[in-house]
Amino acid sequence: MSLADLNQLRTFVALYELRSVTAVAEQLHVTQPTVSYTLRRLRERFGDELFRREGRDMVPTAKAAQLFGPLHEALAQIDATVNETDAFEPAGFKGELMLGLTSIGEQTFLPPIMTSLAREGSRPHLRVERLDSGQVEEGLVRGTIDLAITVSMIDSPRLWRSRVRSVEYVALSSRDHPLPETGPDMFADRHFMRVSARGGHVFPLQTLTDHGLLPQVALSVEEYATVPAVLEATDLVVLLPRHVAEVFTHWFPGLQIFDLPWPGQSTPVSLYTRREAALTPVQRWFRALVLEAVRE
Repeated sequence: MSLADLNQLRTFVALYELRSVTAVAEQLHVTQPTVSYTLRRLRERFGDELFRREGRDMVPTAKAAQLFGPLHEALAQIDATVNETDAFEPAGFKGELMLGLTSIGEQTFLPPIMTSLAREGSRPHLRVERLDSGQVEEGLVRGTIDLAITVSMIDSPRLWRSRVRSVEYVALSSRDHPLPETGPDMFADRHFMRVSARGGHVFPLQTLTDHGLLPQVALSVEEYATVPAVLEATDLVVLLPRHVAEVFTHWFPGLQIFDLPWPGQSTPVSLYTRREAALTPVQRWFRALVLEAVRE
């Protein structure tokens, strides 16, 4: 493969990830006309438009989406071979890392991750991206995030997945308004606080629906951050993962955990990255660190 071929493929991968001719030109340190010329050559080479302009974005065609994974991995392997003598040293690393988390993940996983980074002597700029469950795969494939942790089960050949922990759901309420002994009628005459399922936690809504409790929902919110303060001030009940409830009761001793009268298991929390061949040495190190920090 010639240098010109490599440059064309780098332009294609960058355009797929950034969706902007201007951004690609800045990243590759070339002019915008050079990027446009290379795109014309790529279109001729693959017999497809590859990218269509929609507003300010260059949106990939189905052909481009099909090409991206193999071409990205091929370039990653070439770069890894060229740079294999450059051993990555975590101590002192100050680059930028992007981590995809739900609001619930921020509260439970960020503290141990930051502790592990400090232990390694690394001070990266860790940016947390709030992703809906349906955006995780695209964010990882495009490279807008390096790693994601979610309860959503994503079965994709484009991604690497590792189980982090099981998820058992429980009920949480104020100690001033405790629930009765666990049983099928324990929620009679009680009202619920419901949190949006866009982060992938669909079990509470499904459970409330299946057991006819949806009419008892008195408050719906988008984020978990408000849950503890609202529960302490009211007699509301919320259904949420046990590991999150344990974090809340640690910081808010006025809250109490109750077992559910029905099976409360959902899909496990998993960690996702690009496929192994497409990872940089920094991403491999970051993945190992995060897995060690957040596993049960």
